[in-house]
Amino acid sequence: QIQLVESGGGLVQAGGSLSLSCAASGSIFSIVDMGWYRQAPGQQRELVAAKNSGGGTNYADSVKGRFTISRDNAKNTVYLRMNSLNAEDTGVYFCYARAYSAYDKWDDYWGQGTQVTVSS
Repeated sequence: QIQLVESGGGLVQAGGSLSLSCAASGSIFSIVDMGWYRQAPGQQRELVAAKNSGGGTNYADSVKGRFTISRDNAKNTVYLRMNSLNAEDTGVYFCYARAYSAYDKWDDYWGQGTQVTVSS
């Protein structure tokens, strides 16, 4: 089993910055993708940013130029730096990983979520 533990988040004023981190642990054979999703009240969970093991990144259009995802493969950790936050960025942010626990067994894993609240 693989566990994802998030840290960071909290309350910030509009225009401010926050950083999130997420560390994976457990029976990790390899991690393909790591990233962040978010879910606002009454909304579906949506991709914020993701980074694969080869370094490729994918960002939601709404965060391009403001958020930066980075990853430390040696530490199985993914980070999200969020700048110029606005009220629409408010939500629960979930860490995500697609990982192999054995050479032929992969699954999608989720963190417990961390609240980000941007006050206007």
